[in-house]
Amino acid sequence: MILSIIVPVYNMASDKKLEYCLDSLVAQTVTDYEIIAVDDCSTDESLQILRRYEAEYPDRFRVIASEVNHHQGGAKNLGIRSAKGDWIGFIDADDWITPDFYERLIGKAEETGADCVGCDYSLCYEHTMKVGEVIDRNSRPDQVGILGDEQKRSMILNGGSLCVKIFRRSMILDNELFFPEDIFYEDNAMSNSYLLLNKHYEYISEPLYYYYQHSSSTVHTVTVERCEDRKTAGRIMLSEAGRHGFLDSYKPELEFSFTRLFYINTLFTYMPCVKGAKISWVRELSKEMKRTFPDFMDNKYYVNQINPEEKKLIAMAMKSTLLFFCYYKLLWGYRNLRKRLSK
Repeated sequence: MILSIIVPVYNMASDKKLEYCLDSLVAQTVTDYEIIAVDDCSTDESLQILRRYEAEYPDRFRVIASEVNHHQGGAKNLGIRSAKGDWIGFIDADDWITPDFYERLIGKAEETGADCVGCDYSLCYEHTMKVGEVIDRNSRPDQVGILGDEQKRSMILNGGSLCVKIFRRSMILDNELFFPEDIFYEDNAMSNSYLLLNKHYEYISEPLYYYYQHSSSTVHTVTVERCEDRKTAGRIMLSEAGRHGFLDSYKPELEFSFTRLFYINTLFTYMPCVKGAKISWVRELSKEMKRTFPDFMDNKYYVNQINPEEKKLIAMAMKSTLLFFCYYKLLWGYRNLRKRLSK
């Protein structure tokens, strides 16, 4: 079999999100493929929808109903263990793709001998095949071809989404690239391993994947638990780098990647979005950051890429959590007041 498409599903029945995704999958022009839809204990009609597609497309559609909710990571692992294709692709159950998405990616791989092929994606706010804002995070020419040190450094800093790529199943299994379970941000934890363990990467400079923007998606929901999950994902990212032997080789890039994921993104989503934010939580976050990479503020990528205001706030948080907390709350309150008064 050429391809296995793994679709983790949890409560995607509303607004026909799941059906729009599945319709794009059963219409793929690639030959000899399977769709493995893994329901992660949905409490809505998602499993019934999946069973309907399984009955309608028995030659290419397979449903796995997980007995325990393990989040997307657990659902993806069930799919990986069940997959039969030479290639594996992942797709979020609220996204969709062009009819020739997988045919184009596999064709590129066969043409070039690549182990991994990716493309751009389009941000969409409604179900349509009309291209919206194009995100071309994978379009860097220094990532394409046989992966040497420079390509791998670039991948760590700007690897893009796993969903817009295909991977050889043998690479995944040989390196035991199973996702962490019971947390969100599982892709952040595993992305470097999935990208750096390939030998050859290729890219199609077109938006063939549609990334649906809606209020219930993971990236638009902030809780203390999800902030903790992001921290866990950062720790696993470093653990994976150590397990596969590239932690020392790419330490500056991994340090900066960890700083963004574990500390910066977490800090600046926790503070404005979590109700009842606690000084003690921010203090522990800063302490762990300092323990893990004491000199992260001297990192060349940090110096060149983090904006001055964030640097100022981070330096303040590292010096005094109380001062940072009070200053940030006053600053945020002032900005909100200005927004209300300007309406």
